[in-house]
Amino acid sequence: MRKFIFCVTLLSCVVKIWAQAEPVSYHTAISTITSNNAVDPSLVETPITVKTLVGTISGTLTTPKDVSGKIPVVIIIPGTGPIDRDGNSNNGLNTNMYKLLAYALGKSGIASVRYDRRMVGQSTGNQKENELRFEDNVDDVVSLIEMLATDERFSKIVIAGHSEGALVGMLATSDEPVKGFISLEGAGYPGEKILMDQMKNQPQYMADGIKNILDSLRRGKINPNVDPQLYGIARPSVQFYMMSWCRYDPTQVIRKLKMPILLIQGTTDLQVTPDNGQKLKSAKSSAILMPIRGMNYVLKTSPSDKEPNLATYKQPDLPLNAEMVADIVDFIQKLK
Repeated sequence: MRKFIFCVTLLSCVVKIWAQAEPVSYHTAISTITSNNAVDPSLVETPITVKTLVGTISGTLTTPKDVSGKIPVVIIIPGTGPIDRDGNSNNGLNTNMYKLLAYALGKSGIASVRYDRRMVGQSTGNQKENELRFEDNVDDVVSLIEMLATDERFSKIVIAGHSEGALVGMLATSDEPVKGFISLEGAGYPGEKILMDQMKNQPQYMADGIKNILDSLRRGKINPNVDPQLYGIARPSVQFYMMSWCRYDPTQVIRKLKMPILLIQGTTDLQVTPDNGQKLKSAKSSAILMPIRGMNYVLKTSPSDKEPNLATYKQPDLPLNAEMVADIVDFIQKLK
């Protein structure tokens, strides 16, 4: 059972099950990281806040200190779960991946915004768990896009979505002034398939339970009969979120995007396996697919063996994969 919960919690496109848990303390989560990774003297970090209908989204704007003219700005959309702006959470994830990406971009003359997910860290909200929907994530990104679109310092807006954040980013860019889209380990399959695939290595009664719940959600109904062993990921109050998430097929959504697209897919990602990147590429032939040899889910160089791979999830000082960073910077610099 512990193995099951661990895998489902970390997998890239799992239902957001954290609304009733104790919120991540942003300052607590990064206290150690801050001491080990002080802001580069060539960069400037500024706190930002965007108001929403139900609260505020809090984030950090990172810019080069010496800027001549307008520069691109990238919105880094976090992945699944209670993730803070730096790519860390109180469920064992301590990677600093978004902070490291922001710094790498800044050193290349590219600004970025990274933020705490809704109801995480310094981002606030008054929704109950059964009121949360996948589209809430999209609305938050749209608010950030609209804020940056009026900022005269920036020449263009680029979206970079990690894991579940890739689908969020696809949906948020459809009617917004975005010049480029980057998928970082984004899923190529609908949530329903992802959940069922996760059940293949679990006891049959768990797989049957998830299937029954998904069958109900497909009909637009909540299933109140949840096995206690599945309550952590599929209790009735989170099924509303599951229903809203499962209705989207990433391959259909990406086909609608009109801006240049970069698909970053690590070859040692144990969560979003390499076939996901190919699936998205097949759906959008004009997209650039960059397989990054030896990169895992948290954007760091890692072997494919499970134990050392997952060990990188708790190594905030481990640098990002250099090839990935170079590909992202090159893509952004070539955007018109």
